[in-house]
Amino acid sequence: MAASLAMVTSAAGANQQAGNSAESLSSEYAATRPLSMMLSSQSDAQMSQYASIGSLQRQQNRPTPSTNPLIQKNRKPTCENDIENYAHANLNRHKTGLFGKKLSVANMLSWSKESIKKPMIAANDKKVKKEAIEVFKLIQMYMCDRKLKGGMTQLGIALDLAKRGWSCPNLRDELYIQLCKQTTDNRRAESLERGWELMAVMLVFFPPSVHFHDYLEGYIYRNMEPSFNHPEVPVNHYATHCFKKLEKASTMGAKRGQKKPAMEEVQAAVHCIFHPSMFGNSLDEIMALQQDRFPGRNLPWVQVALSEEVLRLNGCRTEGIFRVPGDIDEVNGLKLHVDRWQLPASLSDPHVPASLLKLWYRELYEPLIPHVFYDDCIRNCSDADAAVRIVSSLPDINRLVLCYLIRFLQVFAKSENVAITKMDTNNLAMVMAPNCLRCQSEDPRVILDNTTKQMGFVRTLIHSLDTSYLEVIL
Repeated sequence: MAASLAMVTSAAGANQQAGNSAESLSSEYAATRPLSMMLSSQSDAQMSQYASIGSLQRQQNRPTPSTNPLIQKNRKPTCENDIENYAHANLNRHKTGLFGKKLSVANMLSWSKESIKKPMIAANDKKVKKEAIEVFKLIQMYMCDRKLKGGMTQLGIALDLAKRGWSCPNLRDELYIQLCKQTTDNRRAESLERGWELMAVMLVFFPPSVHFHDYLEGYIYRNMEPSFNHPEVPVNHYATHCFKKLEKASTMGAKRGQKKPAMEEVQAAVHCIFHPSMFGNSLDEIMALQQDRFPGRNLPWVQVALSEEVLRLNGCRTEGIFRVPGDIDEVNGLKLHVDRWQLPASLSDPHVPASLLKLWYRELYEPLIPHVFYDDCIRNCSDADAAVRIVSSLPDINRLVLCYLIRFLQVFAKSENVAITKMDTNNLAMVMAPNCLRCQSEDPRVILDNTTKQMGFVRTLIHSLDTSYLEVIL
C-alpha cells in the first residue's frame, strides 16, 4: 500500500484564486493510496480546535534581507580573535638552528616543508603529543608537501585524519591550527588548494573546541576576502564554504552515531565544496541545485521525496513517528544517498526518512520561517487569523515549503492516525517547531519561554491553516 505526496506545479485555476505566485499539486507520483490516508478537505482531518479561516490568500511579500544570507548573517570577527593572539598565549614555541633559537609566532604560523618535532599547541596529553607529529606528516602528504608512503592515497589520508579528530576531541584544535599554518603564506598552488580542501573535509566531521572556535572563525573569515586568492586557487570560495561548515559544526557538534567516518562520507565532503549539498543550504540554493534535473518542480525534491518515503513506509500508522529517532548510522547513510538524488529500495523503517526530513528542515541555512518574521510568530502564536497572515507574507518558496509541511502534518493529525502514532497536534508541534523557527536570543529564560510559543504557532497552523488550495492527493 504505497502512499506519496504529490508534487507542486502551477495551475491556472489556483492562480486565479490565489494570485500569480500560487501553486497547486499534481499527481506526479501515480501511487494508489488507501482511504485511511486521504485528506480531501480540511474538515476530514478531524482536528480543528479553531474554526477554519479560509483559503490562504496571497499578499505582497514583505521586504526581505539580502539574497546573500552569508554576507547578511555573518558578523565580522573582532581583531581580538586573530589567530596570532591565540598563538602568543597557547603555542609551543618551536626552536631552530644549532643554538635552538625560538621561532617567531609569524614563522610558526606559516607554511613549512619541514616536519614538526612537537605539537603546535602546548599539551599535557601524551597521546595528543605523539599523534600531533603524525598528523602533521599526514597533512603534508595530503597537501603533496611530502611523498606518500606505499599504498597511501590522498582520500585515505583524509579518512585517517577524520577518524583521528572524530575519536579524539583533544586533537582537534591541534589539527586545525596545523591546517591554518600550512595554508598561510603557501605559494604552491596545489598544496594550498589541498590544504583548504582538507580543512573543509574535517569541518564536516567535527568542530574545534569552544576555546579555539573564534580564532579559527577569524582566520577563515579573513581568507573570504578575494584579495587572499592565489592566482590559481579560489581561496575565498574554499574559505566561504569552510565558514558555513564551521557554523554548522559548532551548532550541531561532531558527526553523530557509533560508526567512525567512512570513505564515502569523505568523498561526499570533497564533492560538496563545488557541488553544494541539499543539506545546510538556503532554499534558493537548493532550488537552484535541482533546476536542471527537475525544471518543473516548485518544491525541493528532497522535501517531497523524504515526505513520500515516510508515507510509503506507513509512517502515519507508526507509533512515535517524528518523536522516535531513526538509527543514526542509517540516517547518515540515507543522507549520502539523498545527496546523490537516490532513495535506496532497502529502506524499511519510517523513522529513518522521518529523522532525515527533520534534519533537512533544521539544517536549512536560513530557517524555514525567516528571522524577520520570528517576533510576529511569537506574538501571535495562538491567533489563527494573524498566523495565516504571517504565512501569507512569507517569501514564495518559504511559503510553499511551509504549507507543504503543514499539509503533511495534517495527515498525521487525523484522529485515526493519532490513535496509533500517539502523535497528536501538540506532539507534532513540539517536534517540528524547532525545525521551522529559531530563537536568536542567548538568554535561557527567553529561549524557554519562546519554545512554548513556537510550539503554539505551529500547532495553530496545523489546526487552522487551510492548505486545500494545494490540492494534495493523499
